Amino acid sequence: MKKERVVLVTPEGEPIGLQEKMQAHYDGQLHLAFSVLLYRDGEQGREYLLHQRAMGKYHSGGLWTNTCCSHPRQNEPFIDAGLRRLREEMGVVGSIPLQDVATFLYRAELDNGLVEHELDHVLIAKCGQIQLDPSEDEVMAYRWWPESDVIAALDNTPSIFTAWFSQVWQLTLAHAA
Repeated sequence: MKKERVVLVTPEGEPIGLQEKMQAHYDGQLHLAFSVLLYRDGEQGREYLLHQRAMGKYHSGGLWTNTCCSHPRQNEPFIDAGLRRLREEMGVVGSIPLQDVATFLYRAELDNGLVEHELDHVLIAKCGQIQLDPSEDEVMAYRWWPESDVIAALDNTPSIFTAWFSQVWQLTLAHAA
């Protein structure tokens, strides 16, 4: 089985090499990532598709986060990477009109001695009805959250979310049409 590699970058986003994914997370190397957050108009206003990471994930198992997230492959455009992971992680069929709306840099020490140090692109899309068939290896649960529920949970129980989610959330709110 081929080991997955991440693209190492400078803080400005210039690629400087590749490293095996798990080693990059042990070493805390800055690398490229993306976070997808889908939203729709619901009965209570805008709703956001969040998922709870499977307990078997290499970090942050059981925590709620954006629709999907991952790392682009070398020379893979972010939109293509986001669509690939929507299929692999959430089982989304068809095309979603993803937009790359923002980038942020963060570093967080996580469980299992791992460090997330990522230059993260935020990809968002407004969508209608979509079919989902999430991977059990990736997703423990998922649901559409009304905006007010996300805000309340971030205020009252922020520990139920991944380290990067609050930044993805704020950037999505600033750019969602």
